[in-house]
Amino acid sequence: MIDQPTLTPRHRQDLRTIAAMIIPASEEYRVPGADDSAIQADMLATLGRDTKLVAAALDHLARLAGAPLAELDAAKRDAVAQEFRKHGGVAAATLVRVVLQCYYRDDRVLGSLGLELRAPFPKGHVLPDGDWSLLDPVKARGGSLRRAP
Repeated sequence: MIDQPTLTPRHRQDLRTIAAMIIPASEEYRVPGADDSAIQADMLATLGRDTKLVAAALDHLARLAGAPLAELDAAKRDAVAQEFRKHGGVAAATLVRVVLQCYYRDDRVLGSLGLELRAPFPKGHVLPDGDWSLLDPVKARGGSLRRAP
């Protein structure tokens, strides 16, 4: 059995803080922020293979902040976030992806977007036809990807 890494209490506190910075609550749209307890619980329950990178991103944030993010004033938190965005690399991208994926699968968020509260399959979601000519420049570049054997 593989030992699954977990987030420390400080990691969890910083995750909640940075999640609220990424997606704050909106009274206008009546949706929670990404720091909502149900959304946070979903993040922690589904981290899986992303746990190491998310922990690394949160460690990087802690080094930049020099203190728990929640203890910094808004201006200092924003400065730390800007620096993190510039130099966080793959770990930062993973952290943001985890926050976004968990936020946008919350029923309250989906309802506010006018989406049915159901799995996308097997019925799928119908997308309107778009302007396929937008892909012409990509097609004109030719095959720059290697072909499968």
